[in-house]
Amino acid sequence: MSGVSLFPVFLVGLAGSVHCVGMCGGIVGALSLPRPRQPTPALREPAFPVPVRSSTASASLTWIGAYNAGRIASYMTAGALAGGLAGSAASLASLPALQAGFYWAANLMLVALGLFLMDAWRGLARVEQAGQALWRHLAPLLRRVNGARAGGGRMFALGALWGWLPCGMVYSVLVTAMLSGSALGGAGVMLAFGLGTLPMLAALGLAGGRLRTLMARRTVRLCCALAILVFGILGLARAAGGLPAGWMHELCLGSPA
Repeated sequence: MSGVSLFPVFLVGLAGSVHCVGMCGGIVGALSLPRPRQPTPALREPAFPVPVRSSTASASLTWIGAYNAGRIASYMTAGALAGGLAGSAASLASLPALQAGFYWAANLMLVALGLFLMDAWRGLARVEQAGQALWRHLAPLLRRVNGARAGGGRMFALGALWGWLPCGMVYSVLVTAMLSGSALGGAGVMLAFGLGTLPMLAALGLAGGRLRTLMARRTVRLCCALAILVFGILGLARAAGGLPAGWMHELCLGSPA
């Protein structure tokens, strides 16, 4: 199958991380910010258990690094599964039309994600609801790794479980991972995406509510949504033969068959 350009995937993660602020902001803040040693109030659904911890800056950096590493590792696992399954299907079918179909689907999902982030279309919200079935099976595991002494390993495990939280944005990029056509390529796509979301979520862990307030502004969210929408439209235009190759390859997910 066609290769996938990782630069636009990284940019999609970077721009789409405004969605993470709303979706995971409570989780990130609870995992990162110092709290008194008392029962933790419930977070927004789905509930995410939070370990009690000290307030040292070094410990906070360790937790931020560990749970984000776990989160990205889960993304890579999902990407490897998606890419491997798609690659197997393509090798069995050996049809260029199937490869082109994945390319069209990946760019259509980017368009859908852009519209979703600007609140123009809420279809991906229904996709997230479909993922709640998986989350209901994973959520109890969080209580098992939660505890009063949260080291790097425990926070990595929390992040790894967090990576499976239902998210329309992640599902959109998984379609691109399928376009890679291999387990290794799919893992690479999701690594690029995860690294794109890292600056925002790491900053959110350090800045907490101040950054959430900034990212909640409609202007910021709209600009990020438009960037993703443009990526999707450019990819569709190229698939339809309306745009040349060359430098456009750097702004499109890959090449249609």
